[in-house]
Amino acid sequence: MPSNAARAPRLDATDLSAIYRLVASDFQQVNALIPHHLTSEVSLVEEIGEYILQSGGKRLRPLIVLLVARCCGYGGTDHVRLAAIIEFLHTATLLHDDVVDGSQLRRGVPTANAHWDNAPSVLVGDFLYSRAFQLMVDLDRMDILTILADATNIIAEGEVLQLDNVGNADLTEEAYMEVVRCKTALLFQASAHTAGVLATETPSVAEAMRDYGLYFGLGYQLVDDWLDYEGDSAVMGKNVGDDLAEGKATLPLIHAMKHGVEDDATTVRRALTSRNARELGPVLQAVRRSGALDYTRQRAQAFAGLAVDTLAVLPWNIYREALEALAGFAVARMH
Repeated sequence: MPSNAARAPRLDATDLSAIYRLVASDFQQVNALIPHHLTSEVSLVEEIGEYILQSGGKRLRPLIVLLVARCCGYGGTDHVRLAAIIEFLHTATLLHDDVVDGSQLRRGVPTANAHWDNAPSVLVGDFLYSRAFQLMVDLDRMDILTILADATNIIAEGEVLQLDNVGNADLTEEAYMEVVRCKTALLFQASAHTAGVLATETPSVAEAMRDYGLYFGLGYQLVDDWLDYEGDSAVMGKNVGDDLAEGKATLPLIHAMKHGVEDDATTVRRALTSRNARELGPVLQAVRRSGALDYTRQRAQAFAGLAVDTLAVLPWNIYREALEALAGFAVARMH
């Protein structure tokens, strides 16, 4: 097998559409399966479910399922069902997240809770969780069901952990990364891991895919952290500084409070504990002066690099190249 250094990349990490085209046929089946299993005798369930599922998400998690399965030579059809399960789980977490955070905007459009209020959003999130587990039972793979059940439980713990740390200016970087692992990275991890388990009987390959998803998810979230203080709302689909308004001590703020000069650290701490988005301007200046954005960028790039390293156990093919490019896409969002 030729070394990675000897291969000229054929896929552009900034061209996500080229990666999707590799599994376009699979995605057509996923996109047909999702509405088929979204049916309910309660019309509001279908209405809210369709609204959130069609609201412009990248569907990266099901994409990872399809790419890993194809890369490992899987020839069946259960990867399509698995990708739909992952999307249902992700959508359920979004509905619950937006209620907990009081978010009014996601992906540039009003959130479901802004449109229908909190109670219907929470209940439809519950419906999507339960429908996902019905599909898991139909899959009839106890090993995959175990991975997804454990992941869902940890994700719920991560939500509570994040909520418990709202306004906590003493949150350490280590503790914050545990929140990120539980809340965000676990579903990426489960996506890649279950696809590996489905597609191969080689434990080392499945474990490498688990690690790919974990590192990808960690890096992806740190890029989101970076964008919240360096990006713009048109790109993010939400307001820059939302994390500050919600009292979330993300990595840029944690770094600024620890390494910024005393006045800057005090400014960030005060704004975070009071959840005062009106202080966004001074906080942005403090974050930039402390080097927090460069630090966050470096950590995100390091995780993306670790994700690529895990792929060494896979056969070289266009799907492996796509997984490498996808890791590059995660960090290419930082302009």
